[in-house]
Amino acid sequence: MSETLTLPAEKLPDVRGKLTPHAPLAKLVWFKAGGAADWLFEPADVDDLCAFVRDLDPSVPLLPLGLGSNLIVRDGGVPGVTIRLGKSFAKIETAGDHTLNCGAGAHGVLIASTARDNGIAGLEFLRGIPGTLGGFVRMNGGAYGCETADVLVDCDVVLRDGSLKTLPVAELGYTYRHSQLPEGAVVVAARLKGEAGDPEQIGAEMERIAQAREESQPVRTKTGGSTFKNPPGEKAWQLVDAAGCRGMMRGGAQVSEKHTNFLINTGTATSADIEQLGEDVRAKVRANSGVELEWEIQRVGRK
Repeated sequence: MSETLTLPAEKLPDVRGKLTPHAPLAKLVWFKAGGAADWLFEPADVDDLCAFVRDLDPSVPLLPLGLGSNLIVRDGGVPGVTIRLGKSFAKIETAGDHTLNCGAGAHGVLIASTARDNGIAGLEFLRGIPGTLGGFVRMNGGAYGCETADVLVDCDVVLRDGSLKTLPVAELGYTYRHSQLPEGAVVVAARLKGEAGDPEQIGAEMERIAQAREESQPVRTKTGGSTFKNPPGEKAWQLVDAAGCRGMMRGGAQVSEKHTNFLINTGTATSADIEQLGEDVRAKVRANSGVELEWEIQRVGRK
């Protein structure tokens, strides 16, 4: 059961965007499971977000929510304020020198398509990552041999004191699926740089990536993307498969038969089912190979 809302409306700053109490999050995440946000804030623009964060009690937790494609929202709901960036944060503009200026709410497929249309090569891999730019920047999202650190110039973030700051890629401390973004920072925009390329060749590579993803991943199911990080020198899916976890279930959650590093909601799974299935898999892999799999999917909220 979700706890009673502990943050009354009168303790929240005034906004120009939209503030929703007890906002159901299941419909906003790919697993289609989980509880509600105490508050869901959809800012009108960057200034609205800065003012809200500046005037909010610093003890109130903030959770930026993108497409919800790499996220388990626990069944007890998410405390504090969940921030969802809308259309005003999804704009993409060319900035010269084979660079795109993108809002953090821009989808990976749209960024890759815009790069193609402008003859910018090197961003094709974003076609293969479900999510928005804010999540890519935060997690150093990657696929098909490339990652965000390879193409990021800098990013704009709203810090916990409400200030807007531009951070160059060198300050983000990127490693595999990890960044050192300041605690509580919300990514609102970023510059991505590629190189000159032929739109037809770029488009062909995007099609190849799309087809490879369709053939190898359960893209038409309720899933959360890659569940575990690849350990150094190994593939998580191979370790899961070798431990006999293909098709394994807990409640309505299942290890995908198609790609064993994906968990799926067969239709009735709770977030507890999904998270516990992941822990079951980790235990079996540990017992079989001695490898400790690390979660790639973010898990948030109250159990």
